[in-house]
Amino acid sequence: MSIFRSFRIVWVTGRYRLDTLLEHEALPWFLRLALWLFPLRWIYRARDNQGRRLRLALEALGPVFIKFGQILSTRRDLLPEEMAVELAYLQDRVAPFPSHQAKAIVEAQLGQPLSECFARFDDKPLASASIAQVHTAQLPEGAEVVVKVIRPGIEKTIRKDVRLMKWMAHLINLVPDGRRLRPVEVVDEFERTIFDELDLLREGANAATLRRNTLADGKLYVPEVYWDLTRQKVLVLERIYGVAVSDIDTLKARGTNFKMLAERGVEIFFSQVFRDSFFHADMHPGNVFVDLTDPNVPKYIGIDCGIVGSLSREDQSYLAQNMLAFFNRDYYRVAELHVESGWVPASTRVNEFEAAIRSVCEPIFEKPISEISFGLLLIRLFQTARRFDMTVQPQLVLLQKTLLNIEGLGRELYPQLDLWKTAKPFLESWVKEQVGPKRFLNAVRQHGPSWLAKAPQMPDLVHESLMQLRQIGSAEERIQLQIAQLEMRERRLTRRLIRRLAAVALLVVIFWQHESIQWLAQLSAGQMLAGAVAVLLLLWP
Repeated sequence: MSIFRSFRIVWVTGRYRLDTLLEHEALPWFLRLALWLFPLRWIYRARDNQGRRLRLALEALGPVFIKFGQILSTRRDLLPEEMAVELAYLQDRVAPFPSHQAKAIVEAQLGQPLSECFARFDDKPLASASIAQVHTAQLPEGAEVVVKVIRPGIEKTIRKDVRLMKWMAHLINLVPDGRRLRPVEVVDEFERTIFDELDLLREGANAATLRRNTLADGKLYVPEVYWDLTRQKVLVLERIYGVAVSDIDTLKARGTNFKMLAERGVEIFFSQVFRDSFFHADMHPGNVFVDLTDPNVPKYIGIDCGIVGSLSREDQSYLAQNMLAFFNRDYYRVAELHVESGWVPASTRVNEFEAAIRSVCEPIFEKPISEISFGLLLIRLFQTARRFDMTVQPQLVLLQKTLLNIEGLGRELYPQLDLWKTAKPFLESWVKEQVGPKRFLNAVRQHGPSWLAKAPQMPDLVHESLMQLRQIGSAEERIQLQIAQLEMRERRLTRRLIRRLAAVALLVVIFWQHESIQWLAQLSAGQMLAGAVAVLLLLWP
C-alpha cells in the first residue's frame, strides 16, 4: 500500500470532512479518539452538503475514484437521494496521454507497423477518459473508424487504488451506521466492473451481440466491430455520425419526432431485457446519439458497450410479474414473488413485507401515472426489501440504473412520456408467452433434439438417481443418528451441571453460618443428611 497515496486519501478525507458522513457516537472508541485528535477537523468546517463534499473529494482523488463515484451513484438502494444525484454529476474526463504512446500500444497489440493497418491515424484524440482514449483513423480500403486504446499503466493504478478502497471499506464496516452502506460489497462490485472494462475483447463481444440483437428492429444502431484489428487493449469500431441525444436544440432544429424518440427508448430497453436478456447497462447521454436520416422516424445509436447486464429466465419472469403486480397495486403478490424468487429469505413474513411495500408505494400511486418514475419506484422497492435482508442482485442493480437513465432521457426528450403505457402491453404479452402454448412449442423446438438424444440414457440416469437417493438417505440416517447422540450428550451434560449447581447451593446453605474449626461437630442430623446428598450429587457421573 502506497504511504503517499494513503496520506493523500487521509488529507482529502479531512479537507472535505467526510468524517461527518458517519455518526461519531457509533464509532469504536479508538476511531473517535483518532478523529478528535485529527488536526484537519479543527481547520476545515463542513460547509457544503454531504453529497457535494463527497463528489469534490472523489474528484480530488483522481480518475479511478471518479469512476467509483459514478458506479456508486447508481446504488440508490443504499445512498440518500441527494447524494446519489450529486455523484451523478461526476465527469469521467482526464487529460489525454500522448499520441505516440497510443500508437505504440496499437502496434504492440497488433504486432505490425501502424502504416500497414491504417491509411491514417489522427494524433488528436476524439475523447479521453480514465480507462481509455479514442482516436479517429481510416482503414486502407477507405472506411472511417475509431480506435479505442487502454490508457498505459492504468491497470497498476487501479489495483493500488482498489486495495486502498478495500482497506477503507473494511474500516467503514466496523461502524454500525457504515455497515448499512455495505461498503465491502460495493467495492467488490466496482472491482469486477472496472476490470471488465479493461478487456476490450469483452467490450467488442458485447457490441457485436447488441448489434446482432437489434439490427433488424431499426430502432437502435450499434457500430460494427473490426475483429481483425481488435485486441485486449485495442478496439476498432465503425465510426458513426449522429447528434448527441443531450443536444436538444439541434434535435429541435432538425424537426425530430420527440414523442417517437422517447417511446422508442423505452421499447429498446424492454426488448433487450425481456426478449434478448442482454442489455446495454451504461446508457447515459454521453453514450447515446440520434440518427436523423429521417427526423420523423429517428433512430438511436449506442456506443461504449463495456457494461452490459443479463437476466436469467427466472429473473425475467419474476421481474415482469413484479412490475405488473405493482401497477395493479397487488402488493401481496409483489411480496410473494420476492420470497418465491429467493431475493428475500424464505422465512420472511409475507404479510409484514406486503404492509411495508404498501406504505412506501401507495403515496407514489396517488400521483398521475405520467408523473410516476418507474425507476425510482423500483429503487423504493429494493430499499424496502433491504430491511427484510434482500440479497444483493448485481443484475438488478444494473437494470435499475439503466431504467433510470432511459426514463430520465425519455422525459427530458418528451416530458409527457407515460412509461407504463408504453411498457405494459409489452410486459403482458411477454408474460402470456411464457405460460401459453407458444412457449411450450418453442421449448420443444429448442430442446427437442437434446431430449431425443438423451432418451436412450434415461433408464441408466433413473437408476443412478435412485442409487444417489439411497446413498443420500443412508447419509441422512447417519446424520440423524449423530444429531440424536449429540442431543443425548447435551441433555446428560445439562443434567450433570444442574446437579452440581444444586450441590453447591446445598453446601453453601449448610455451611453459611459455621465459621469455627469445629464446624463438623456443630452440624445437625438434617444438615449432615443434606451434606451427604450434596456430595452424592457432586460425585454422580
